[in-house]
Amino acid sequence: MCIGVVIFTSITCYITIDASGYRTVALILLLSVSILAMLFDILPVLSAALLSALIWNFFFIPPLFTFHIYHAEDVLMFLLYFVIAMVNAVLSFKIRIAEKKNRDKEEKEKTIALYNTLLNSLSHELRTPISTIITAVDTLKDVEGRISPAQQHEIMNQLDIATIRLNRQVENLLNMSRLESGMLKLNADWCDINEFIHSVIHKCDIKEQHQIKFSPNENLPLFKFDRGLMEHVLENLIHNATYYTPPQTIITIVTKLQNQHLIIIVEDNGPGIPKSELPYLFDKFYRIPQTKVGGTGLGLSIVKGFTEAHGGTVKAENNITKGVSFIITLPIESSYINHLKNE
Repeated sequence: MCIGVVIFTSITCYITIDASGYRTVALILLLSVSILAMLFDILPVLSAALLSALIWNFFFIPPLFTFHIYHAEDVLMFLLYFVIAMVNAVLSFKIRIAEKKNRDKEEKEKTIALYNTLLNSLSHELRTPISTIITAVDTLKDVEGRISPAQQHEIMNQLDIATIRLNRQVENLLNMSRLESGMLKLNADWCDINEFIHSVIHKCDIKEQHQIKFSPNENLPLFKFDRGLMEHVLENLIHNATYYTPPQTIITIVTKLQNQHLIIIVEDNGPGIPKSELPYLFDKFYRIPQTKVGGTGLGLSIVKGFTEAHGGTVKAENNITKGVSFIITLPIESSYINHLKNE
């Protein structure tokens, strides 16, 4: 490639030699070598620099078609050209190496910062439910037969909340690992979207502090997608809405078919999100400053990854009145029930 560029440049200069002059050709060849030095490794560039010097000598410096140079100034120019071309190639290569080291260092520092963020989050997110479980179990063992049914029910409720929280964090870590490994494969199958959303809402087990509203759209066809992945998507969005909004917030889920795309909207009437933070919501480990303590910042990045695995998109936007909407758009197969019966 490098040699080809030098030969092409030399032929072009040879055709226009009458208009440019052989000294101008030297500048043009040096420019081409400089550009090559920014793009390729050192050995091809050094070969190109040596070849360009020999071509300039043989085809352009009088007398032509010989390596003999009669004028002292032309000899000096040729030597300077050769030295400049070689030094330029070496320095450009070293600059590229230094830039690569800086990029690697920055990437390494960024990775370390991300892992520190993750470990700091996990130190709280995993320790809290584990401590709750250990305390509850110890209490049940120490006071066995001496606690009232109400106290026992409260302890069991704490165990339930802690295990669900612990399971959610472990699932998020495993799902993020699946995304980053690049081994994620869809297992798509036909699904009734109304039944699917009802099952996810029931699985989320929303407490009395929040209310979920979902009106089934009976006119929608069956859709084909990976039910397991989309369950994680919807669960994370619902959990995010319940976790970061005050009590009595209403969470609304809307589904519709638009331009051969399935649209799923999860919105709330909470305080909303600062406009400046919206572009970063789906970044890994990102959490909005000065929000409720807890969470690893993986939930929304998993939503984005699983949605994009279906070829879809997800975005967040503040509502006109109040609250925020998460809009999922999936370009997936659909089929009406009567069509399926005819197959």
